Amino acid sequence: MEKFKLTSSFLPLLLGISAFYMYPDQSLLYRVIGLLVALGISLALAVRTEPGGIAFAFVKDARTEIRKVVWPTRKETIQTTMFVIVAVIIMGICLWLLDMFLSWAVRYLTT
Repeated sequence: MEKFKLTSSFLPLLLGISAFYMYPDQSLLYRVIGLLVALGISLALAVRTEPGGIAFAFVKDARTEIRKVVWPTRKETIQTTMFVIVAVIIMGICLWLLDMFLSWAVRYLTT
C-alpha cells in the first residue's frame, strides 16, 4: 500500500508538468507558479508515506549536522590553499627531476 501511495503522490506533479506544456499561451509566471504548487502538493503527499518520511527525516538530520560544522575562517582557507599550491609545485619539481633522471638513465643504457 505504501508503494501505491508513494507512486500516486507523483500524480499531481505529472498533471502540473502536462498543464505547463498544454497551456503555452498562458503567462510563463502563472505556469511556473502552477508547477511549483503541483511540486509542493506532490512532496507533501510523498512525505506522508513511510519511505517519504524516512527521506524527510534524513534531510532534516543532514541539515542539523550541517549546522554543527565549524567552517574555516578566510585566513585558514587562504593558508590551506597556499600550502596545497606549494606542495603541488614541489611535487611537480620532484617528479620532473625524477623523469629527467630516468630519461637520462634510459638514454645512457641504450646507447
